[in-house]
Amino acid sequence: MSRQFQDACNQLIDTLRAKGIVNENVLRAMQQVPRERFVSGPFKQRAYEDVALPIDKHQTISQPFTVARMTELLEPKPGDAILEIGTGSGYQAAILAEMGAKVYTIERHFELYNAARTILKELYPIAQIQCRFGDGTIGWSEFAPYQGIIVTAGAPEIPEALLKQLAIGGHCIIPVGNERSQVMHCIIREDEQSFADYPLEDVSFVPLIGKQGWNGES
Repeated sequence: MSRQFQDACNQLIDTLRAKGIVNENVLRAMQQVPRERFVSGPFKQRAYEDVALPIDKHQTISQPFTVARMTELLEPKPGDAILEIGTGSGYQAAILAEMGAKVYTIERHFELYNAARTILKELYPIAQIQCRFGDGTIGWSEFAPYQGIIVTAGAPEIPEALLKQLAIGGHCIIPVGNERSQVMHCIIREDEQSFADYPLEDVSFVPLIGKQGWNGES
């Protein structure tokens, strides 16, 4: 990371602390991951602003505070299996890998999947990161159960397939609402049959597309 970006990154970390992020492991990971690598073209110079930025396929790289907040709610620990729905730029997966998690991430846009897979392999050649092209709303049952599931798009309701793949005691962090605005939910699996659902703050994500999301026929 260049001195220019390092200074901007340090300022971002100070901003995140001021906004209430207290998990030092999350902040440390965000200080280590070069966010500029996940932002293209003219937006590179804005990589460490606390804003969402556009990427290809009409998607976005989430606001750093949102990434930090969701990661803090997820409470990932080294060695935890984490399922991410919506790879996007790959930035959230990189944060999880930096924290020592085993990351399984799914993206429905092939161009984004391919670009993120390339960057993640370059930055984390020995970390356990598996990328999949496909419908994230049905999860990835092969590697379930997951200690954490993080959904980086807004769902009309919580996909049942994801709940089934969540380990007992695991956290699922997902925005639920309409196609423009949602409420962040933290769902904790208490046992085989029951889940605790904690609705939190208002957020705005791109729609979650798939069989158990919006436009279920796609």
